[in-house]
Amino acid sequence: MPLPQPARGLVISYAYLWHTEHRLGQESGRKDRPCVIILAVEGAGGERRVTIAPITHVEPLSPEAGIEIPLPTKRRLGLDEARSWIVVSEVNRFAWPGPDLRPTGNERFAYGYLPPALFQQVQQHLARYLTAKGLSVVVRTE
Repeated sequence: MPLPQPARGLVISYAYLWHTEHRLGQESGRKDRPCVIILAVEGAGGERRVTIAPITHVEPLSPEAGIEIPLPTKRRLGLDEARSWIVVSEVNRFAWPGPDLRPTGNERFAYGYLPPALFQQVQQHLARYLTAKGLSVVVRTE
């Protein structure tokens, strides 16, 4: 299975570690889930660092903490039809590809890209959340 190039807006499968799990001392996510690459940068040594936001079926407690994914987008990506949100209140950061990248089940590591308008909305909500409340960042170890 070839690995995709990490790019903003790409939805990957990842063993996401929630901030609450990290605070309890856990080092691995309990569940593989779709996540959106928010930022992908290459360091001086050629190492790629990726920041991702999780996708969940659990509606955020506050509307500013998540963006609902439209059903047509979920269908195009091959996700299930239950309501889902992109969480903008926390992220994971890791060196690409890292041990927690997972196959999607169809012999790929990515589902596809968010539409540009939806990705722009996610970026705007992340920026607002960061400014207003602070963003929880879990830096994953290799």
